[in-house]
Amino acid sequence: MRRLAILGAVAMMAVLVFATAGSSAASSSAQSDAQKQCRAERNAMGAQTFKDTYGTNKNRSNAFGKCVSHRTRQNAGDEKTAHTNASKECKAERAADPAAFKDKYGTGKNKSNAFGRCVSQKSKAKTKQAEQSQVQAEENAAKACKAERKADPAAFKAKYGTNKNKSNAFGKCVSQKAKAQ
Repeated sequence: MRRLAILGAVAMMAVLVFATAGSSAASSSAQSDAQKQCRAERNAMGAQTFKDTYGTNKNRSNAFGKCVSHRTRQNAGDEKTAHTNASKECKAERAADPAAFKDKYGTGKNKSNAFGRCVSQKSKAKTKQAEQSQVQAEENAAKACKAERKADPAAFKAKYGTNKNKSNAFGKCVSQKAKAQ
């Protein structure tokens, strides 16, 4: 009886390890892309604007980590949506002309991998496009917020700031404008 309980516990731990390993593969891709996007965004915006956009502590030194966290969540969602949409498109394309579909996407002797390759290609393209548009939207929003803040800093803080000293105004402005795009 005791051996059975120990065996069951070991099996549960193995299942948890494999489940965790499987889910981290997609998130590591999303995180890797997020790091690249944040570096590019920091270069495009300039260091101070980037810090103002993402930083949350007193000297805004946590901006890069906050950006990566934000982008990783977005990228994971983009990957899931892109995969779902790509799957639907591939099913429709396969239904329209199965032979042409196999010839276009399949490899090997019987080209039985056509559907998976189709979904993979379309999903990657859709994910990349969505990620690029989100980065561009936030860069544009940061430029607009920077101009608005320069015109009237006090009104800007009053309009967008939500914390006690309204120091989060710039990040809130960028978030609001990027979502609108």
